[in-house]
Amino acid sequence: MSDRLRVACVQLNAVPSKADNIERAERLVAKAAATGADLVLLPEKWTGIGPPELIRSVAESLDDGEATAAMHRWAGSHGITLVGGSIVERREGHEKLSNTSVVIDPEGEIAAVYRKIHLFDVEVGGHVYRESETEEPGDRPATIEVEGWKVGLTICYDLRFPELYRILAVDGCEIVTVPAAFTLYTGKDHWEVLLRARAIENQCYVVAANQWGSYADGKAAYGRSMIVDPWGVVLAQAPDEDGVIVAELVRPRLQDVRRRLPSLANRQPAAYQWPAEV
Repeated sequence: MSDRLRVACVQLNAVPSKADNIERAERLVAKAAATGADLVLLPEKWTGIGPPELIRSVAESLDDGEATAAMHRWAGSHGITLVGGSIVERREGHEKLSNTSVVIDPEGEIAAVYRKIHLFDVEVGGHVYRESETEEPGDRPATIEVEGWKVGLTICYDLRFPELYRILAVDGCEIVTVPAAFTLYTGKDHWEVLLRARAIENQCYVVAANQWGSYADGKAAYGRSMIVDPWGVVLAQAPDEDGVIVAELVRPRLQDVRRRLPSLANRQPAAYQWPAEV
């Protein structure tokens, strides 16, 4: 078990060509690995994002998909744990697709799979988003261990649901990953605030790789990929371009925060009652 973990976020602006996105991601993952990163995170829907027809065109099975096969190679060749952001997954027996985060270990094997629980069905900034038109929600949280660190997996819109992050923290997670394509309109007001809030309230590191720039249907992602410590300090933030950010996570820092301000330890679960569904 290591008390230090080097993490990297890959930020990119996905284009309509899945093959081009895979080629660009390969270069950026290699750049991240070259920094000595143990854990590398890609953004949400990095193989392609846009209208329903594009989403369906980039969908793949985890058994024989081009992006999944590429991630197997990258993780194995660089000896890293790769949180594959998310890709659009096609599953046998399911009419709709899944927004899926696949974790590949340093041996190039699938170590965990998380399917996005909260679908982005909103109207903001003059745009309508309806993920449920093509996708179905996941039904359970997922975690993974990396170099002795417990890592919780989330995706983009999940960030607005603090109960998921609290469940992961109570389950022992010290890091939560957030691959995203957070919108430009909401990102300018909410992205940093929400990332820092999830880190502060759960006293954990938050590692968030975001897409940036305009994509296929005229919408745009905010970028500013970010790594935040358990006190809410921003350790690294990306500029508005394709690239990589890196930070070193230190377990004694997390332990010190939890010891000095023991909000997790001071929880009173017996006093909380979940209200009836609205």
